[in-house]
Amino acid sequence: MMKPDVKVVILGDMNVGKTSLLHQYTERRFQETFSTIGGAFFLKQWGRHSVSIWDTAGREQFHGLGSMYCRGAAAVILTYDVTNRQSLRELEERFLSLTDTAQPDCIFAVVGNKSDLTDETQGPVPAFPAPRANKQVFKEDAINLYKQLLKYKMLDEKDFPLAEKMCFETSAKTGYNVDLLFETIFDLVIAGIAKKPVKCSDTVDLKQSMNSKPRKSPCCT
Repeated sequence: MMKPDVKVVILGDMNVGKTSLLHQYTERRFQETFSTIGGAFFLKQWGRHSVSIWDTAGREQFHGLGSMYCRGAAAVILTYDVTNRQSLRELEERFLSLTDTAQPDCIFAVVGNKSDLTDETQGPVPAFPAPRANKQVFKEDAINLYKQLLKYKMLDEKDFPLAEKMCFETSAKTGYNVDLLFETIFDLVIAGIAKKPVKCSDTVDLKQSMNSKPRKSPCCT
Protein backbone atom coordinates (compact mmCIF):
# COMPACT_ATOMS: atom_id res chain seq x y z
CA MET A 1 0.00 0.00 0.00
CA MET A 2 1.34 3.44 -0.91
CA LYS A 3 2.21 5.78 1.91
CA PRO A 4 -0.38 8.61 2.14
CA ASP A 5 0.84 12.08 1.26
CA VAL A 6 -0.87 13.69 4.27
CA LYS A 7 -2.63 12.64 7.45
CA VAL A 8 -5.84 14.11 8.88
CA VAL A 9 -6.87 13.17 12.45
CA ILE A 10 -10.29 13.48 14.11
CA LEU A 11 -10.16 14.08 17.87
CA GLY A 12 -12.91 14.49 20.45
CA ASP A 13 -14.68 12.98 23.43
CA MET A 14 -16.70 9.80 23.13
CA ASN A 15 -20.23 10.06 21.68
CA VAL A 16 -19.67 13.33 19.81
CA GLY A 17 -20.08 11.51 16.49
CA LYS A 18 -16.54 11.33 15.07
CA THR A 19 -17.04 7.92 13.47
CA SER A 20 -20.48 8.88 12.17
CA LEU A 21 -19.02 11.96 10.48
CA LEU A 22 -16.48 9.78 8.71
CA HIS A 23 -19.15 7.25 7.67
CA GLN A 24 -21.38 10.01 6.34
CA TYR A 25 -18.57 11.46 4.24
CA THR A 26 -17.11 8.22 2.92
CA GLU A 27 -20.27 6.09 2.56
CA ARG A 28 -23.03 8.69 2.28
CA ARG A 29 -25.01 7.11 5.09
CA PHE A 30 -25.62 7.57 8.78
CA GLN A 31 -24.74 4.63 10.95
CA GLU A 32 -25.22 4.30 14.67
CA THR A 33 -21.82 3.21 15.90
CA PHE A 34 -20.18 1.84 19.00
CA SER A 35 -17.30 3.64 20.66
CA THR A 36 -14.11 3.36 18.64
CA ILE A 37 -11.41 1.23 20.23
CA GLY A 38 -7.93 2.58 19.58
CA GLY A 39 -8.19 4.06 16.10
CA ALA A 40 -9.09 3.35 12.48
CA PHE A 41 -8.33 5.10 9.22
CA PHE A 42 -9.76 5.63 5.75
CA LEU A 43 -7.82 6.53 2.59
CA LYS A 44 -9.20 9.26 0.34
CA GLN A 45 -7.81 10.18 -3.06
CA TRP A 46 -7.91 13.96 -3.52
CA GLY A 47 -6.63 14.94 -6.91
CA ARG A 48 -3.16 13.45 -7.34
CA HIS A 49 -2.70 13.02 -3.60
CA SER A 50 -3.68 10.35 -1.09
CA VAL A 51 -5.06 11.48 2.29
CA SER A 52 -5.41 9.24 5.34
CA ILE A 53 -8.25 10.21 7.71
CA TRP A 54 -7.76 8.81 11.22
CA ASP A 55 -10.73 8.23 13.52
CA THR A 56 -9.60 8.06 17.15
CA ALA A 57 -11.12 6.76 20.37
CA GLY A 58 -12.61 9.33 22.74
CA ARG A 59 -12.62 7.12 25.82
CA GLU A 60 -10.20 8.23 28.50
CA GLN A 61 -8.51 4.81 28.72
CA PHE A 62 -7.33 5.26 25.12
CA HIS A 63 -6.26 8.86 25.65
CA GLY A 64 -2.54 8.11 25.51
CA LEU A 65 -2.86 6.79 21.95
CA GLY A 66 -4.04 10.18 20.69
CA SER A 67 -0.60 11.77 20.50
CA MET A 68 0.65 8.74 18.56
CA TYR A 69 -2.12 9.10 15.99
CA CYS A 70 -1.48 12.85 15.74
CA ARG A 71 2.21 12.36 14.98
CA GLY A 72 2.99 14.12 11.71
CA ALA A 73 -0.64 15.14 11.10
CA ALA A 74 -1.18 17.90 8.56
CA ALA A 75 -4.67 18.65 9.92
CA VAL A 76 -6.62 17.93 13.10
CA ILE A 77 -10.42 18.07 13.37
CA LEU A 78 -11.45 18.83 16.97
CA THR A 79 -15.02 17.62 17.40
CA TYR A 80 -17.64 18.38 20.05
CA ASP A 81 -21.40 17.92 20.50
CA VAL A 82 -23.40 21.17 20.20
CA THR A 83 -25.85 19.86 22.84
CA ASN A 84 -23.11 19.07 25.38
CA ARG A 85 -20.95 21.92 26.64
CA GLN A 86 -18.69 19.52 28.53
CA SER A 87 -17.61 17.99 25.22
CA LEU A 88 -16.14 21.39 24.25
CA ARG A 89 -14.36 21.65 27.61
CA GLU A 90 -12.89 18.20 27.06
CA LEU A 91 -11.23 19.43 23.86
CA GLU A 92 -9.46 22.14 25.84
CA GLU A 93 -8.63 20.02 28.88
CA ARG A 94 -7.70 16.67 27.31
CA PHE A 95 -7.17 16.94 23.59
CA LEU A 96 -5.23 20.12 22.80
CA SER A 97 -2.02 18.68 24.24
CA LEU A 98 -2.30 15.62 21.97
CA THR A 99 -1.72 17.87 18.96
CA ASP A 100 1.85 18.62 20.08
CA THR A 101 3.09 15.79 17.87
CA ALA A 102 1.40 17.16 14.74
CA GLN A 103 3.30 19.12 12.10
CA PRO A 104 4.32 22.65 13.13
CA ASP A 105 2.10 24.12 10.39
CA CYS A 106 -0.81 21.79 11.15
CA ILE A 107 -4.26 23.07 10.10
CA PHE A 108 -7.03 22.93 12.73
CA ALA A 109 -10.82 22.81 12.45
CA VAL A 110 -13.25 23.02 15.37
CA VAL A 111 -16.47 21.12 14.61
CA GLY A 112 -19.76 21.08 16.48
CA ASN A 113 -21.64 17.93 15.48
CA LYS A 114 -25.28 16.87 16.06
CA SER A 115 -26.70 20.19 14.88
CA ASP A 116 -29.76 18.26 13.61
CA LEU A 117 -30.87 17.91 17.24
CA THR A 118 -31.27 21.67 17.60
CA ASP A 119 -32.05 23.00 14.12
CA GLU A 120 -35.31 22.43 12.24
CA THR A 121 -33.99 23.89 8.97
CA GLN A 122 -31.59 21.19 7.78
CA GLY A 123 -33.67 19.55 5.12
CA PRO A 124 -36.56 17.04 5.16
CA VAL A 125 -37.87 16.02 8.55
CA PRO A 126 -37.32 12.27 9.08
CA ALA A 127 -40.29 9.96 9.70
CA PHE A 128 -39.17 9.46 13.29
CA PRO A 129 -37.38 12.68 14.23
CA ALA A 130 -35.13 12.74 17.25
CA PRO A 131 -36.37 14.80 20.17
CA ARG A 132 -35.23 18.43 20.15
CA ALA A 133 -32.36 19.35 22.45
CA ASN A 134 -31.15 22.64 23.81
CA LYS A 135 -28.09 24.02 22.09
CA GLN A 136 -25.33 24.45 24.67
CA VAL A 137 -22.39 25.41 22.45
CA PHE A 138 -22.51 28.20 19.89
CA LYS A 139 -20.22 29.05 17.02
CA GLU A 140 -18.72 31.93 19.00
CA ASP A 141 -17.56 29.40 21.61
CA ALA A 142 -15.85 27.36 18.89
CA ILE A 143 -14.18 30.47 17.47
CA ASN A 144 -12.82 31.31 20.93
CA LEU A 145 -11.41 27.79 21.25
CA TYR A 146 -9.78 28.04 17.83
CA LYS A 147 -8.06 31.30 18.77
CA GLN A 148 -7.04 29.84 22.11
CA LEU A 149 -5.57 26.84 20.29
CA LEU A 150 -3.39 29.06 18.11
CA LYS A 151 -2.14 30.87 21.21
CA TYR A 152 -1.42 27.54 22.91
CA LYS A 153 0.60 26.50 19.86
CA MET A 154 2.26 29.96 19.78
CA LEU A 155 1.11 30.42 16.19
CA ASP A 156 0.42 33.74 14.51
CA GLU A 157 -3.23 34.07 13.50
CA LYS A 158 -2.32 35.87 10.28
CA ASP A 159 -0.44 32.78 9.06
CA PHE A 160 -3.48 30.50 9.40
CA PRO A 161 -7.05 30.44 8.04
CA LEU A 162 -9.55 32.70 9.77
CA ALA A 163 -11.39 31.18 12.71
CA GLU A 164 -14.75 31.82 11.02
CA LYS A 165 -13.65 29.66 8.10
CA MET A 166 -12.39 26.79 10.28
CA CYS A 167 -15.29 26.47 12.75
CA PHE A 168 -18.16 24.32 11.47
CA GLU A 169 -21.50 23.04 12.70
CA THR A 170 -22.35 19.68 11.17
CA SER A 171 -24.81 16.83 11.30
CA ALA A 172 -23.51 13.34 10.66
CA LYS A 173 -27.14 12.24 10.50
CA THR A 174 -28.39 14.57 7.76
CA GLY A 175 -25.04 15.25 6.10
CA TYR A 176 -25.29 18.97 6.83
CA ASN A 177 -21.89 20.65 6.18
CA VAL A 178 -20.04 17.31 6.24
CA ASP A 179 -18.71 17.60 2.68
CA LEU A 180 -17.82 21.25 3.29
CA LEU A 181 -15.81 20.31 6.37
CA PHE A 182 -13.68 17.58 4.80
CA GLU A 183 -13.22 19.28 1.44
CA THR A 184 -12.11 22.52 3.09
CA ILE A 185 -9.52 20.55 5.05
CA PHE A 186 -8.33 18.62 1.99
CA ASP A 187 -7.94 21.75 -0.12
CA LEU A 188 -5.87 23.41 2.60
CA VAL A 189 -3.53 20.49 3.29
CA ILE A 190 -2.94 19.82 -0.41
CA ALA A 191 -2.20 23.51 -0.95
CA GLY A 192 0.28 23.18 1.91
CA ILE A 193 2.09 20.38 0.07
CA ALA A 194 2.48 22.62 -2.98
CA LYS A 195 4.06 25.38 -0.88
CA LYS A 196 6.71 23.15 0.65
CA PRO A 197 10.10 23.18 -1.11
CA VAL A 198 11.01 20.06 -3.06
CA LYS A 199 13.85 18.19 -1.40
CA CYS A 200 16.86 17.60 -3.60
CA SER A 201 17.82 13.96 -3.95
CA ASP A 202 21.13 12.88 -2.44
CA THR A 203 21.38 9.86 -4.75
CA VAL A 204 23.90 9.71 -7.56
CA ASP A 205 23.19 8.21 -10.99
CA LEU A 206 26.28 6.01 -11.33
CA LYS A 207 25.59 5.20 -14.98
CA GLN A 208 25.38 8.84 -15.90
CA SER A 209 28.51 9.60 -13.88
CA MET A 210 30.49 6.86 -15.63
CA ASN A 211 29.39 7.98 -19.09
CA SER A 212 30.03 11.66 -18.54
CA LYS A 213 33.40 13.08 -19.48
CA PRO A 214 35.43 14.67 -16.70
CA ARG A 215 35.66 18.42 -16.92
CA LYS A 216 39.04 20.07 -16.64
CA SER A 217 39.26 22.61 -13.91
CA PRO A 218 39.96 26.15 -15.12
CA CYS A 219 42.85 26.31 -12.68
CA CYS A 220 44.60 23.36 -14.32
CA THR A 221 46.68 23.86 -17.49
